[in-house]
Amino acid sequence: MCIRAAVGLCVVGFASANLPAQRGLLLVAQKGDKSLAIVDPVQGKVLANVAEGGTTGHEVTASPDGRFAYVPIYGNSGVGKPGTDGSNMVVIDLAARKVVGNVDFGHGVRPHHPVIGPRDGLLYVTTELDKTVSIIDPKTLRIVGSIPTGQAESHMLAISHDGRRGYTANVGPGTVSVLDMQARKTLKVIPISGNTQRISISPDDRWVFTADQTKPRLAVIDTQTNGVKQWIPLISVGYGSAPTPDGKWLLVALSDVNKVAMIDLGTMQVARNVDVAAYPQEVVVSPDGKTAYVSCMHANKVAVIDIASGKTTRMIDTGNETDGLAWAAAQ
Repeated sequence: MCIRAAVGLCVVGFASANLPAQRGLLLVAQKGDKSLAIVDPVQGKVLANVAEGGTTGHEVTASPDGRFAYVPIYGNSGVGKPGTDGSNMVVIDLAARKVVGNVDFGHGVRPHHPVIGPRDGLLYVTTELDKTVSIIDPKTLRIVGSIPTGQAESHMLAISHDGRRGYTANVGPGTVSVLDMQARKTLKVIPISGNTQRISISPDDRWVFTADQTKPRLAVIDTQTNGVKQWIPLISVGYGSAPTPDGKWLLVALSDVNKVAMIDLGTMQVARNVDVAAYPQEVVVSPDGKTAYVSCMHANKVAVIDIASGKTTRMIDTGNETDGLAWAAAQ
């Protein structure tokens, strides 16, 4: 394995004057442009497009201090489809607006979804072809371990807020792997359907959600029993989802009908379906819980939903094949 960090990785935000003061940034993976958009969510405009230097990033996360973005370079295909096998992840300085670091996994692994551990601060990245979640020290950019998922195509990862459990959506097998994050082992593989996509977890760590790709329904996994507790009917097949911080709502992208379902987590029923732009993929909710941002891949836009009214209030123009989203805290 070859791991390197570019000189200047730890330079503090010397260009921070160029960033909006006292507010966060929205990060947008632009697959078709092979770049990361840095978006001012208040002004509703792209501040910068940073070339990733590879083909291509699908997902992104930010360091807790909002200084860096981590973008795994997946390859030129969809999950489980023929194509190139990405083998690295780039680190982007959000103030300097450039790539400043790199993690080389040493071989093709199709790295996809990065998640910061809520307790240990380590960076967990799904590495599909190895059937693992790779563990990276973000300070040194060294790979310090891995967790087997026991399944192929472990595409997306959710980690409990106490840092003890991880859950991967395994697309082709149609399963969810339950991981012991401290012991670094698989505890259980939960059958879901013939094919499943995306995964999220409730703020109280009680429920995990993943979307059946064969029927319009959402699986609700009980984290106490590690089994499917119930199914929530949808008007169309679901995709990415995200809860609001107060645990009241779960928003689910409905790609084929250009809508987002708002599920009342008190009743586990869809309360409304919100119109967005073409082919919604991923949802991220602002830390204050007031606003949801939805990447709309075929429209090259991010839809902005006001949670209180349940209405789309704005469309932000972004780059080609808008996909993964993340929130970066204000510096």
